[in-house]
Order: sequence, then C-alpha cells, then structure tokens
Amino acid sequence: MTSNPLAVHEFDPFADASTGNESSSQTGVIHIRIQQRNGRKTLTTVQGIADDYDKKKIVRICKKEFACNGTVVDHPEYGEVLQLQGDQRNNISEFLLKVGIAKKDHIKLHGF
Repeated sequence: MTSNPLAVHEFDPFADASTGNESSSQTGVIHIRIQQRNGRKTLTTVQGIADDYDKKKIVRICKKEFACNGTVVDHPEYGEVLQLQGDQRNNISEFLLKVGIAKKDHIKLHGF
C-alpha cells in the first residue's frame, strides 16, 4: 500500500511540470532577432513560439506574405526556431499580433 502513494507522489510532479509548460506557453516571451550575413544580407530568427502552433505552417504563410524564403531549424538550446531571409522583424511582429499567436507585451525585438 505504501508503494501506491509513492507512485501518486511521483505522478504529481509530472502534472505540475505539464501545467508549468502550459503557463510558459501563454506567458512566454517571443524573441525576434536579426543576424548579419554576407555583406548587406540579413537573417531574421523567431524563437519562443509555443509548441501548440505548427511552425512550418507559420513559415509557409510568412513566406507568401513577406515575399521571402524561410525555414524551421531545430536548435539544441532554443528548440525550434523560425528563420526568414531579410529584415522581417516588423513584419513578423505585426503578423504574430494580427493572428493572435502573441500579445504585444510578449514580443521582444532585438537588433540594430
């Protein structure tokens, strides 16, 4: 009988961890950065979008709307990161607000 309550106690931290993930996805900050490439070429990266959203669909829509190329890269530290060609910081922030993926308080623009 004592082993069953231990199993229940072991289950509780996992339940807390899953609720922690949900709250972090709602209150998580989305970082939009720009990286300098060769010459005048730049790369815009978007990190922190919740796992609830399909990042490949977001990139596909952004590629059409912003007339640029893009991809989803799996970063070992930051998880899945969106990469878009060019300086798309303002475009992607307006898009995330318009679609409702993030609130204005949760978006941080970095760079120049």
